[in-house]
Amino acid sequence: MKNREKYQKETLLYVEVKNNNVEKALSEFKRRVKNSGLLKELREREFYLKPSLVKRNRRKRSKIRNKISLDN
Repeated sequence: MKNREKYQKETLLYVEVKNNNVEKALSEFKRRVKNSGLLKELREREFYLKPSLVKRNRRKRSKIRNKISLDN
């Protein structure tokens, strides 16, 4: 049992349903997906971006962050 739990914690998002309460387990699962950044990663990987475009986007985001922090 411990090996299975260890494997599930490392590789998958795992939620145990307790007392047949599926709604609570579903909300917990949604929270874990949101906090893990899984959906964000899937959206980023939906289309291939050339490395130069990745760098360009990273620089743009950095400039925006710096501008916002300097304004405050």
